[in-house]
Amino acid sequence: MTAPVKDRTREKIKTCIWWPMWRKDVADYCKTCERCQKANKSTGKRLGNMIKIQEPSRNWEIVHMNWVTGLPPGSDRSYNACLVIFVILSKTTLFLQCQKDDKAMDTALII
Repeated sequence: MTAPVKDRTREKIKTCIWWPMWRKDVADYCKTCERCQKANKSTGKRLGNMIKIQEPSRNWEIVHMNWVTGLPPGSDRSYNACLVIFVILSKTTLFLQCQKDDKAMDTALII
């Protein structure tokens, strides 16, 4: 936000109302003002274009998998990791116990 806009806002409020810590509240409001955020240019890294995710036509056509490691050992075979599988079409989530050092063949057998 530019300083003149913040100063004008502060001057308008100062003439009609007062409350404890009003200057901080006005500054916080000006930092998060939706209109000002849209008008200000971004100073960060430019984001890429959004890409539409392909819609699956049948169940299990598109799945997302992720390994969660560093878990405390479980009671069976000392499992210390979890394979999370998310099926896009049905929005089903599976949590499969596994070991951190499992290889590709071990993962295939689990699934």
